[in-house]
Amino acid sequence: MYLGTPAVAVPPLLALDDAGFDIALVVSRPDKRRGRGSKLSPSPVKQAARERGIPVTDAIEDALTVDADLGVVVAYGRLIATPILAALPMVNIHFSLLPRWRGAAPVERAILAGDATTGVGLMALAPELDTGDIYAQRELAIGDNDTLDQLRAALVTLGSTMLVEELGAGLGPPRPQIGEPTYAAKLTTEDHRLDFTHPAAELHRVVRLGRAWTMFRDKRLKVVAAEPVACPSSHPGAADEANTLAGTTVVAANPGELSGAVVHTGHGCLHLHQVQPEGKRVMEAAAWLNGIQPQPGERLG
Repeated sequence: MYLGTPAVAVPPLLALDDAGFDIALVVSRPDKRRGRGSKLSPSPVKQAARERGIPVTDAIEDALTVDADLGVVVAYGRLIATPILAALPMVNIHFSLLPRWRGAAPVERAILAGDATTGVGLMALAPELDTGDIYAQRELAIGDNDTLDQLRAALVTLGSTMLVEELGAGLGPPRPQIGEPTYAAKLTTEDHRLDFTHPAAELHRVVRLGRAWTMFRDKRLKVVAAEPVACPSSHPGAADEANTLAGTTVVAANPGELSGAVVHTGHGCLHLHQVQPEGKRVMEAAAWLNGIQPQPGERLG
């Protein structure tokens, strides 16, 4: 049996099906309105199960009606009641190296924390969130420029392969989680807001999550792509960033230096590559800067 809901849970389902595992039933969350309009739509996992001809249900209680040896859970989206866990052993794919980053947003929190590595684990499902014993883990390096979408896709691929290999070989005894737990709380809108008093390296991590934003002239400005850089030496205050207002934009004048939307931060500068002004399309940051013509003393944020 397989339990999952969002798009990240589709590749492991397909990998199990392609490997010849008999999936007696798929359990997903109920249909809901997705995108514009009022029409109800199935979850990505439910849609994939239908396309493969695998029985699918919205009711978790239906897990007790099938003759299954094991349940596989990937981003199902709700806690599973203890009576169901007692009736059917279950394993869970979790996208972190537990016990680091238990919770709803492990990939996001790993990026924000500046972790050098993350990974994916196969664990026994337990009543308490992400506390089960570990059957297998695979590590993955986090690149300095990896976006959330890129890292998540790599983890899903790694996890799908691990799942098929571990189930195919037969699960051995799991080991307890070792280390101090950290918790990956779901991100809020404020977590995506750029605070330019923070170092440029930290702001770059926020941008890599894909929903970074700030304010300019009382309107929201999304920052789509950026990178941390040394501040241009031609700008007054570059040698003493503490005396420069965070959020001020720099236009370099010396040949060979950075030009365009370069923004002072608490440490270093953030070179904006692409932005999306409120109500407009994504555009090159240099073109946005030329259009708004910032006045002396104006700041982002």
